[in-house]
Amino acid sequence: MLDNTPQGALAALVADLNRALVAQDGAAVAGLFLETGYWRDLAAFTWNLKTCEGRAQIAAMTKAQLPKIAPKSLALDPGEAVSDADGVTEGWLLLETASGRGQGYIRMKDGKIWTLLTTLHELKGHEEPRKLRRPMGAEHGHDPMRKTWKENREDEAARLGYADQPYVLVIGGGQGGIALAARLRQLSVPTIVIDKNPRPGDQWRNRYKSLCLHDPVWYDHLPYIPFPENWPVFAPKDKVGDWLEMYTKVMELNYWSSTTATSASYNEAKGEWTVTVLRDGKQVILHPKQLVLATGMSGKANVPVFKGQDVFKGEQQHSSQHPGPDGYRGKKVVVIGANNSAHDICAALWENGADVTMVQRSSTHIVKSDSLMDVCLSGLYSEQAVANGITHDKADMIFASVPYGIMAGFHVPQYDEIKKRDAGFYAALEKAGFQLDFGDDESGLFMKYLRRGSGYYIDGGACDLIIDGSIKLQSGKGISHLSESAVVLDDGTELAADLVVYATGYGSMNGWAADLISQEVADKVGKCWGLGSDTTKDPGPWEGEQRNMWKPTMQPGLWFHGGNLHQSRHYSRYLALQLKARHVGLDTSVWGLEPPHHLR
Repeated sequence: MLDNTPQGALAALVADLNRALVAQDGAAVAGLFLETGYWRDLAAFTWNLKTCEGRAQIAAMTKAQLPKIAPKSLALDPGEAVSDADGVTEGWLLLETASGRGQGYIRMKDGKIWTLLTTLHELKGHEEPRKLRRPMGAEHGHDPMRKTWKENREDEAARLGYADQPYVLVIGGGQGGIALAARLRQLSVPTIVIDKNPRPGDQWRNRYKSLCLHDPVWYDHLPYIPFPENWPVFAPKDKVGDWLEMYTKVMELNYWSSTTATSASYNEAKGEWTVTVLRDGKQVILHPKQLVLATGMSGKANVPVFKGQDVFKGEQQHSSQHPGPDGYRGKKVVVIGANNSAHDICAALWENGADVTMVQRSSTHIVKSDSLMDVCLSGLYSEQAVANGITHDKADMIFASVPYGIMAGFHVPQYDEIKKRDAGFYAALEKAGFQLDFGDDESGLFMKYLRRGSGYYIDGGACDLIIDGSIKLQSGKGISHLSESAVVLDDGTELAADLVVYATGYGSMNGWAADLISQEVADKVGKCWGLGSDTTKDPGPWEGEQRNMWKPTMQPGLWFHGGNLHQSRHYSRYLALQLKARHVGLDTSVWGLEPPHHLR
């Protein structure tokens, strides 16, 4: 008897998809999708992070890749329930190809595939030593030549980078660099992480003292070691720094602190880099095959240039250099910018007795922290989600299963609810003169983050100080120039200042490539971050994935890894597997490599 339930229909659709994939029949695969269907693949079929939109793209990808990937099976995960609501049936998948195994997620609408996510989770023959494959640790028996764990680690650390070369060099030892290095360690890929700071975690310790995570703890775990159950919901920066330092030790990373890369060049014939670094003041030449810039999408400070900066007699700092408010009691401070850092810095300065003015040059998206957690995050990243069986790994997969092309539509209703919930709060901000927006299409914070990485603030209290006038506000005005003692606005308003803080964000990560390698290579790669949505600060054409992040670039052997803690955790898996596949010589024929449309 035919099973006409939604669950039965999904099972039949998945079975048809499996037969078409195993038969390497790309046309049949494409025909199972809606005309407007999406297939998002994270390294399993494309050796890329790529979303195919519509049957034509899906047919083109499968025609090119199925003979190379050789799918073995794709089936509904028997350990997971199928759900059905509002005409959409959803289910978890298990998949296997000639070289790997992975997971997936499918949505069926009108009897066809609406969205399909496929992800690579392990390579055959190169599985991580986890669970039943974990190492013994103890070496039973007798061997007068045996070395202890400590001695073996010391030998490895002494040789790597000198007698032995790393296969991967990761520049940047923040959460992104160490998450990737931890995964590569488990895959037995020789890796060195370098960072200019004396200690792991200094990237956080050295920021302004009021900094804390604006994302909740359930969203922020690192691979392998989740935060304990009593960890703060919003961790302070120094606690994060201590966790990162602990993590590098426990995960046995080869982490070179107090080390700066001064130059890098790529030898096409050898397929390797020559990277010159200064380690504790001594020059070391490294020859990795793969170079990863994990310097952070919020790492290359964007410092604006204004007439008169050379004559201003007070202090000037980018927000990344701001030490905190302690030295500015009774001082007049002008903060240029109105995003997360600007609000945090203004609030801390006010609390410590400074006379502070925020200059808001363009509109900002504001969302209250409680509303963001309750309306947007609670279903996937919350204590209740964990109680419902949604681990952070499962939440990451569900989140990744929504293609960027339709993601905004998922978010608009959430922010419509927040507008109603916090209507009085927004009215008070506007009455104070603050310019608000919810993104070009009203889709809110996360789409702004994905598209441009700026233009928002998760309110933890600073907005109340703007509403009551404690933080003075100049809104909708540009900067004309700086005088010896003031910031002068376009309308002639003079803001007396002892300190000017430029909370003006960060530039594209390929700026690091320009500094380290060459402008030619940076331009060859093109801009990092953004989707090509043709919204503010995210120019088209549409690319459908984050530009150049966690995937191959137009420069062989050069990769970019960055983003928030969630992205560092989730996407480090796929970047590590792409690097491991190259390390062991697998055929990694990439489909959908994007040429640069924008250089910076």
